[in-house]
Amino acid sequence: MTTYNVPSIAQIEEEILKNISDDYVKEVGTLTRDMTKSFAIEEYKLEKKLEEYFKKLDVYNLSGDELTRFVKQRKGVIRKSANPSKGILNVEGNGVVRAGDIFETENGTRYKATEEVVINKSGNVNIEAVEAGVNGNVGANSIVFIPVTIQGISKVTNLLPLIDGYDEEIDDSLRERYLIEIQKPATSGNKYHYMQWGREVVGVGDVRVFPLWQGNNTVQMVIIDDNKVVANEELINRVQEYVDPKGHNNETWGTGAGQAPIGAYCTVSTATAKAINIDSTLILKDGYSLEELKPLIELEIKEYLKSIAFKRDTVSYAILSSWILNVEGVQEWTSFTINGLQENVSVGVKEVAVLGSVTLDVA
Repeated sequence: MTTYNVPSIAQIEEEILKNISDDYVKEVGTLTRDMTKSFAIEEYKLEKKLEEYFKKLDVYNLSGDELTRFVKQRKGVIRKSANPSKGILNVEGNGVVRAGDIFETENGTRYKATEEVVINKSGNVNIEAVEAGVNGNVGANSIVFIPVTIQGISKVTNLLPLIDGYDEEIDDSLRERYLIEIQKPATSGNKYHYMQWGREVVGVGDVRVFPLWQGNNTVQMVIIDDNKVVANEELINRVQEYVDPKGHNNETWGTGAGQAPIGAYCTVSTATAKAINIDSTLILKDGYSLEELKPLIELEIKEYLKSIAFKRDTVSYAILSSWILNVEGVQEWTSFTINGLQENVSVGVKEVAVLGSVTLDVA
């Protein structure tokens, strides 16, 4: 996109003076020069404001609420809201757990009951995080406190992890969906339409579409989640229900009960994880230890894998080996392998690279 060139105050003043008759004295210190200088200063402020508005015509210069409004007004693309994690809480005692009753983890993450259940010695209650987002995703046996006493209830815990919590869609993802709308028009159930439908579901990070994967009138959607890793069953089912619900005994599958057109049998699945195992010997800067650097290195590797998910068909040995040097405290590596090899690792069209093991030594 072209830039908006803002003239300097001196340039503005020079243009004004050119348009004033030479019958007037225009030397510095004269009334004419003082007036043109004052106007040039105010005109410059206006030009800077116009430059700001001009930049907002480019979607790459927008963020936050401005980006949200821009893409919604032009193409009806709506930012995906945060989603609270959900799960089941095992409750012991004799009493009643009511919808809205609060439970929490040791670090204070809170969950609420979404139904009323009479507990007779033991029972299960559906819960969801009070605050939407990934922070609500916790492991098994994490929710063990009852901050406000519930009469007759003595013990609680979640026997299974809580999942399906996602943060609000980030700017880059929203912008990318908008650009897909512009550059790859979705129409009449074409390939891009399935990509659009999949990415409209909260929690979906990307989609690959495989037409005719099992013959005529069949479509496969392979998804990954917002963290660009393998999607869980809950997310897969949500996408299936949105695009082409199967119903009881597949009675609504392919009937146009969802977004997909009549006669198109769509199957939603997730990518297969391609484990990326790292072995490296490092030279550390003074004052640093492997124990403190390993989590940072793992985070750096995850960020790289996230950046290439469904966008590249290889994990680059050169790039990944250089990314760990971004970690403060790592001076150099003397050996580095991916899955035991010093070469790129291929990732299949239905695979997503995820971090496996990280083994580090000090040179």
